[in-house]
Amino acid sequence: MRVAIAYPPLKSEKGVALLTQNRQFQWFSRPTYIFPVVPATAATMLKKAGHEVLFLDAIAGELDEDEFERRLWGFNPEVVVLETKTPVVKRHWEWLGRAQGRSGAKFVLVGDHVTALPEESFARSPVDYILTGGDWDFLLANLVSSRFDASKFEPGIWYRDGDGTVRSTGPFELNHDLDTAPWIDRDLVDWRLYAEKNGNFRRTPGTYIMAGRDCWHAKCTFCSWTTLYPRYRTRSPRNVVDEIEYLVERYGVKEIMDDSGSFPVGPWLTKFCEEMIRRGLPRRVRIDCNMRFGRLAKADYELMRKAGFRLVLFGVESANQTTLDRFAKALKVEDVEKGAAWATEAGLDVHLTFMFGHQWEGPEEIANTVRLARRLLACGHASTLQCTITIPYPGTPLFRQLKESGDLLTLDWDEYDMRRQVVRTPRASEDEIKAAVRDVYRGFLQPRALWHRIASTRTLFDFRFYWRGMRSLMGHIVDFSRASRK
Repeated sequence: MRVAIAYPPLKSEKGVALLTQNRQFQWFSRPTYIFPVVPATAATMLKKAGHEVLFLDAIAGELDEDEFERRLWGFNPEVVVLETKTPVVKRHWEWLGRAQGRSGAKFVLVGDHVTALPEESFARSPVDYILTGGDWDFLLANLVSSRFDASKFEPGIWYRDGDGTVRSTGPFELNHDLDTAPWIDRDLVDWRLYAEKNGNFRRTPGTYIMAGRDCWHAKCTFCSWTTLYPRYRTRSPRNVVDEIEYLVERYGVKEIMDDSGSFPVGPWLTKFCEEMIRRGLPRRVRIDCNMRFGRLAKADYELMRKAGFRLVLFGVESANQTTLDRFAKALKVEDVEKGAAWATEAGLDVHLTFMFGHQWEGPEEIANTVRLARRLLACGHASTLQCTITIPYPGTPLFRQLKESGDLLTLDWDEYDMRRQVVRTPRASEDEIKAAVRDVYRGFLQPRALWHRIASTRTLFDFRFYWRGMRSLMGHIVDFSRASRK
């Protein structure tokens, strides 16, 4: 069977769509391309099963609509798969409406938005199948191998039957053994499209893997991927290290970002680090990962550094304990500064994420978060950081709470793109919130913060990385200007 996994071009005055493999969608003034691990795994599974596969990302490939359409329909697909998210789902519905008349293919939607609201997309578009949950790579393999025989479908598949009635096979199940998934065929998915234009990579070429799906905490009330992965699973440490070694030897990869929502900890982490060290991989490649404060000791960060880790990303969200508790972060404010200091002292770069526009926060609480972010930059305990506006995605507890309380300003999904407020914030205006974001980003220009960047510049890789970072900083300030609300 001929299967296309495609990302149509999404032209917008807002910028470039950051869509692939991303928990929180944004339009970026400066493009950044995240390697889509699960879609790429799906493509590899299908190819290994003997199917013809086209992986066509018009966003990362910077294709215009004509070229995208030429390549897609020239492939003559029998199945077309689109990964979608809340802020672009309406655009994808429109695309499906146009595509239906051009092809006899079956159309499939996947992602957190359609997992939360599958019936909506059947009502608004000619989609044929929706694969819910995060293991949609396994579900797609099942759908194709079944040749659309519903009696063979795994749980989690929604479809139209012969008379057009929408049916499902029940709730999705996260019971697949991740070690059975093949390593991604990087050539099949044109991995180099994502190897350079990515703000996480200090060394290039870089690429992404996932040791686990998705976060061992999995309780944050705002995170859209708790919709996809309510249960955490991991690959074995040896399997992950084997893939890393293969990527280094086969493709010359210099930096690898693990995109698990939280990298595995405890004995798993120890075994992984020891295996990396035993094989001498820290001399050849750098590892980046997502982590949570409050779980690791200083010795853990030191071991990670010896094992080749360079960058650790933490979600802070707010400097106010009330907000952290309402988000079910299971995090104390004091853990942030302590953990950031431990990681930095171990020789790791620390990246922090903050969110602004919480419905219950006012000027004082916003100022607390600005001060914390700028202080961590100034003292060198944050190398980089990112700010976003709080967006309650469908399927999350935060969305349900705000919808029930009547505090959502709109249900127009186009507006859920972090460019404007969609939540009523009676204690702070949208302009105040965006001004706070810009103030945080200007914290990179504090003399002490600049000095830490200069002092840590050792190689040409470092110089290039900070130059890219400075250009991205200007882009972020533009992203949250007053004009960006349009």
